[in-house]
Amino acid sequence: MAAITVLLAEDDPGIQESIADFLQWRGIEVDCAREGVQALSLCQQNRYDVLILDIRMPRLNGLDLCERLRAEGITTPTLMLTALDTLDDKVRGFQAGTDDYLVKPFAMDELVCRVQALSQRVSRQRVRVLRYGPLELDVELQQVWRDGQRLQLMPQAFQLLRYLLARAPRVVSRSELEQAIWQGEPPDSDALRSLLYQLRGRLDKPFAYPLLHTLRGRGVCLALPEEVQ
Repeated sequence: MAAITVLLAEDDPGIQESIADFLQWRGIEVDCAREGVQALSLCQQNRYDVLILDIRMPRLNGLDLCERLRAEGITTPTLMLTALDTLDDKVRGFQAGTDDYLVKPFAMDELVCRVQALSQRVSRQRVRVLRYGPLELDVELQQVWRDGQRLQLMPQAFQLLRYLLARAPRVVSRSELEQAIWQGEPPDSDALRSLLYQLRGRLDKPFAYPLLHTLRGRGVCLALPEEVQ
C-alpha cells in the first residue's frame, strides 16, 4: 500500500518540525510550507492525500487558502489546525471548505488517526473539472475545451486561464495575476502582457466572441459578453 502523502502548512517552526517528525515516524510522507502562498503553490504542483493547514499563517491564512483551493477545483481532504476553539470559529472553518478541525493543543496520535481517516475518503480531487459558459477545464489533466474543441495551451497560459476561470467573472488585478503565476516576481515587465496575448490567441480568436477581457485601470477578467461591465 502506498504511503499517505500530506502537505503540512504551519508557520511555527517548532510545531511544524514536531508534527512532521511524528507523521514521518508513523510512515506518512510530508511536504512542509511555512506560509499560505507557498502552500498554495505546492498544492497546484502536486497531489496530496490530505492537507493540514494552520489557520493563522502569514500572506494567506488557512481559511483563505482553503477557499482559494476549493475555487480552483482542488478538493483534497483538509484538516484545519488552530487555537481558535469557539463554535463560530469552527463554523467559519467548515464554510471555508475544510473537512475536519483539530484544536491546539492536541495529541499526535489523534492527529494521525484523523489524517488516516481523511485519506480513506474518495478524494474529490479526482473530480476536478471546472466549467464556465462554453469552457471546460480539467485541472488534473491540464486540458481545456471551448465549445467541445480542445485548446492547446502552454503550462503558464493554462495556469492563467485556470486562475481567471475560478474567479469568473470577477475582475482580477494585474498584480494579483503576477503573484499567482510568478509569486509576484515576473521575469520582465511585459511577461503578463505576453502571456495574455498568447492565451487570447488560443482562447478567443477562433471563436465568435471573446471571453478574455482587459479593463483599463482595473485588470483582467474571464466573462461572457453579457457579464462584461
